Amino acid sequence: MSSSAPPEVNAAPAGKPDDGGGGGLDRGVLAVAMVVVLGAIMSILDVTVVHIAVPALSQEFGAPLSQIQWVATGYTLALATVIPVTGWAASRFGTKRLYMISLGLFVIGSALAGMAWSVESLIAFRVLQGLGGGMIMPAGMTILTQKAGPQRVGQVMSVVGIPMLLGPISGPILGGWLVDDVSWRWIFYINVPVGVFSLFLAWRILDRDRPQPGERLDLLGLLLLSPGLAALIYGLATGAEKGAFDSAEVIGFTAVGAVLVAGFVVRALRAEVPLIDLRLFKRRSVAAASGTMVLFGLAFFGAMFLMPMYYQVVRGESAFHTGLLLIPQGLGAMLTMPVGGKLTDKIGPGRVVLAGLVFIVAGMIGFTTQMDVDTSKAVLGVALFVMGLGMGMTMMPTMSAAMQSLGHDEVPRASTALNIIQQVAGSIGTAAISVILTNELADRMPGGGGGGLGATAEVPPEVMAQLAPKMAESFSATFWWAIALLALAFVPALLLPRHRPENKVEVMPLH
Repeated sequence: MSSSAPPEVNAAPAGKPDDGGGGGLDRGVLAVAMVVVLGAIMSILDVTVVHIAVPALSQEFGAPLSQIQWVATGYTLALATVIPVTGWAASRFGTKRLYMISLGLFVIGSALAGMAWSVESLIAFRVLQGLGGGMIMPAGMTILTQKAGPQRVGQVMSVVGIPMLLGPISGPILGGWLVDDVSWRWIFYINVPVGVFSLFLAWRILDRDRPQPGERLDLLGLLLLSPGLAALIYGLATGAEKGAFDSAEVIGFTAVGAVLVAGFVVRALRAEVPLIDLRLFKRRSVAAASGTMVLFGLAFFGAMFLMPMYYQVVRGESAFHTGLLLIPQGLGAMLTMPVGGKLTDKIGPGRVVLAGLVFIVAGMIGFTTQMDVDTSKAVLGVALFVMGLGMGMTMMPTMSAAMQSLGHDEVPRASTALNIIQQVAGSIGTAAISVILTNELADRMPGGGGGGLGATAEVPPEVMAQLAPKMAESFSATFWWAIALLALAFVPALLLPRHRPENKVEVMPLH
């Protein structure tokens, strides 16, 4: 087994599956999954932990929330910048080496962030974290997908989905505890021992693969896409921060980002070896999965931005208690994700994803009809649980739909593209939902809601009691926009494969 081979042994390439059959995941695949999941949990958990610590960081450095928010946004910008180069880097340096480099950058960035002496240094070190964190997930997914083979890609995606569950469940709780009872610095320091342990496991367990240095980096494509994504996300994030998109700064960055991304699309369709092979999207399964993921990401991640704010602002819950109240969503996903993976391998992802979308819509409708200042937390918990059931049957089966039709050498490119889509859709969805909520509040609050939600911290309790019902109405109305976006996701989801993948071990890349 690869888990016992020393790293200097020229083991079988990481992309060669142990078992091309449709059985369960064997010991070798599970060992690789453990390595990948550890790294993914660390990078995803870091995002939710930092979000809960933003007020404490603002107080620590004496910085306004508008500035300290870039501790989170800078990380996202770094992710968007580095993800496009992951596919080329995997071919050039090998997936094992790239994965270990990514972990190393993330650990170094975490240690430096914990030692930050100013808000500027903290943002800079968070960017370094993002440069490593952006490659952890796509590189890990590539290693695991190639190890398991196409017949077990659904089960593999379920394993990779574990971090998606633990982040929303554990992040706010862990972050609240560390900030309140230990120190804000430990939200970064905690990554160091976990990261070092992950590096050791990767060195010992992952198969040594052979780089393919003959492939050249599409430098022009990189210069178009990475700055384009960064400018686009910066513009959207700044627009969300200001509550409007009509300022010259927001319009300028968003427009430049859109033009650069459009230029990349033209370049990618013409280049012989593009940074991301957009020709893969000519395949129905890949295109349908991408469309589903875009609309799902816009709606779902945008909606998940609302719930913590509702609990803390409208209901007056602490960050720690808010994390506890969000647990039902993770529990629901934890129940259906393994089942969804197995069903994907047996009957195809199409039916599974459609069922998942139905569950998510049902849960969101519960928010639009029940969200008030005194709504039972049990009722809201049930709605979150139902949404979690849908999440477990939607996210990873959608990824599986794209991967099932790809050959061995196409997986890294597709993994990179799908991770970019997921990151960008989530960022745009959060920004859009933020603006919608701001407008809904402005329509209902006295004085147009000037100052936004942050201003409510200084409002006397008796005044807040009068404002809370209007604020709850604003949250409820915003959820209807998320439902509308999610309803559109049914269109591409109807085009996803509704059959199990072909019984094949490896497919040569198509030219």
